[in-house]
Amino acid sequence: MTTTSPTIGVLALQGDVREHRSALEAAGARTIPVRRERELDEVDGIVLPGGESTTVSRLLRVFDLLEPLRTRLEAGLPAYGSCAGMILLASRVLDTTDDAEHLDALDIVVRRNAFGRQVDSFETDLPVTGLDDGPVRAVFIRAPWVEEVGSGVEVLATVPDGPAAGRVVAVRQGAVIATSFHPEITGDHRVHRLFVETVRSATRRPGGIPQRERVESTLRPVG
Repeated sequence: MTTTSPTIGVLALQGDVREHRSALEAAGARTIPVRRERELDEVDGIVLPGGESTTVSRLLRVFDLLEPLRTRLEAGLPAYGSCAGMILLASRVLDTTDDAEHLDALDIVVRRNAFGRQVDSFETDLPVTGLDDGPVRAVFIRAPWVEEVGSGVEVLATVPDGPAAGRVVAVRQGAVIATSFHPEITGDHRVHRLFVETVRSATRRPGGIPQRERVESTLRPVG
């Protein structure tokens, strides 16, 4: 592993795996697909793509990745989740199935499919804290939104206008980032560069990636 070109895994069970890998490599990372625990052991950071969150949670169990991934996240592994990835990283999920798993890496409550069905997918120009050079073109596809955040969570973006104005769609807590939208399909690599820099910063620390602090949740409604 290296801090110059960190090795970032992309969970390769469903979703835009190739697109995320391309964006991460354009942002300066080395990437590998992750389907097995031995591959997870090799990475400095992990990306959880979009897809169908309940299906991905079942596949994590099938591939014996659920507990190893939870353990790595608990130990401080940097992570980025887009759309379904945001759902999987959350501490609580609304409107999901009883058997769905989540990873409790972000102190947030998300609502699954909050923006509606596939036909309600949309795009908008979205200012994102920490990204220079103007707003990103954000693509929302059966996307979640964040309904509550803990005190340690930074809100990076909210929907600027329309019926969902003010809804939280990007957050960060330490080395874990999540977006409701899909930056991997637009050709704008700024979100991925932000995550690559997050991974670099984590791996530069003396002693490597620190244990993620466990604090009492202080969730508050947003949006």
